[in-house]
Amino acid sequence: MKFINYRIALTFFLLLFTNFILSAQEIINDSVVAPVIKKQTTGKLKIDGVIATVGDYIILDSDIDKSFLEISAQGGSVKDISRCQMLGKLLEDKLYAHQAIQDSIVVTDSEIKGMMEERVSYMVQQIGSLEKVIQYYKKDTEEEFRSYFSDILKEGKLTSEMQKKIVDAVEITPEEVRNYFKTIPKDDLPLFGVELEVAQIIVEPKVSEADKQKVIDRLNGFKKEIEEGSSFSTKAVLYSQDPGSRATGGYYKMNRKTPFVKEFKEVAFSLAEGEISAPFETTFGYHIIYVEKIRGQEVELRHILLAPSVTEAALTEAREKITLIKKRIQDKELTFAQAARTLSDEKETRANGGALINPKTQDTRFELTKMDPAFYSQVSNLKANQVSDPILEEVEEGKKKFKLVTVTNRIDEHTADYGKDFIKIKDLALKSKQITAIGKWFDEKIKETYIKIIGEYRDCDFTNNWLKK
Repeated sequence: MKFINYRIALTFFLLLFTNFILSAQEIINDSVVAPVIKKQTTGKLKIDGVIATVGDYIILDSDIDKSFLEISAQGGSVKDISRCQMLGKLLEDKLYAHQAIQDSIVVTDSEIKGMMEERVSYMVQQIGSLEKVIQYYKKDTEEEFRSYFSDILKEGKLTSEMQKKIVDAVEITPEEVRNYFKTIPKDDLPLFGVELEVAQIIVEPKVSEADKQKVIDRLNGFKKEIEEGSSFSTKAVLYSQDPGSRATGGYYKMNRKTPFVKEFKEVAFSLAEGEISAPFETTFGYHIIYVEKIRGQEVELRHILLAPSVTEAALTEAREKITLIKKRIQDKELTFAQAARTLSDEKETRANGGALINPKTQDTRFELTKMDPAFYSQVSNLKANQVSDPILEEVEEGKKKFKLVTVTNRIDEHTADYGKDFIKIKDLALKSKQITAIGKWFDEKIKETYIKIIGEYRDCDFTNNWLKK
């Protein structure tokens, strides 16, 4: 893309991105905050106290330093970010969170608990132990750390919900998309890279009934042991094959709109609090579910997933089947689309002749330079309508499948064309309109909200009118 579009995308990202580490301080009255003395690299002493107030939230001078440290710790560059710019970002986060409370946006304790377990588990994996995490945040006890981190997560969640409320209200019409496209100077039209349309055929090795029964029996054994006093959470950590929840003891929080597979949701919402399900099957394998709490329309649960193992004989049979499918396509007995509709084991793509949908854009095009590396290696060297050799993939732990892929269409690098690239242009136009809406929101809420900036930071040249000049 050319500069104007990079700028739009970057601005939108900065406005919407809320790092949960950077976005939180305790909500306290600035009159009771004692200044903290810290030493600067110059050798002089500097008082660390309140430098800004937004509604009920405060910002300390040290919060800016913490923000720089967190960006650096995550591999980001801070050399082009000034203290004034960082303060501007913190002010935005505080205003979002403050207004979320005014708008009665609710963040429940159960939401924070789920986020806490996920974040702490991730940090423990990165740093090595919970004790090191507590030391990193300069807290004396786990209780003190969890209380502090709970405030961080709650403010971050309020911020993101407020942002979402603003942008979700923005819609765009085809006429607005056309007018947006017309306003882009010809020399600044975005340049789209090479794009591919791809189709695939999937053959999954068949699992024997005996192997399925082994998994069911094992899950029933877990259920019996848990009912006799064993820890469900510990069993999940040790044995579950779900990488998304294993580290947190199989924990999930969900409602009826949460995008889990149908079979999982049906069982989860059929259980009473404290009940453990019988083993049941989904596309991922076999599960048992334990419902910890039911809060209105939300369920907090833990689950254990086990997938039956695939034998070498089953793998060989699947490899032979997909090799035969490729031969029939090459011999022109079937087109790729016909083979996908009648012989593929993937029901999501079967009806479309194996055509893949880009989950980021919801159309059939995949930009070559933005592909997942593994997917890129599979399709980048294929010519149009060439069928790949059989590819063996391990999609979840222990679950394998074979696939054939083909490139059904190749769109070379080109300057944006309204007719050919409407979906991408619509996305750019919508982001531009969302940025305008956010700017208007800031102008309005800054006028309505108590905001105070102290000392040298009043000399900052902020993007937003925080000083209400």
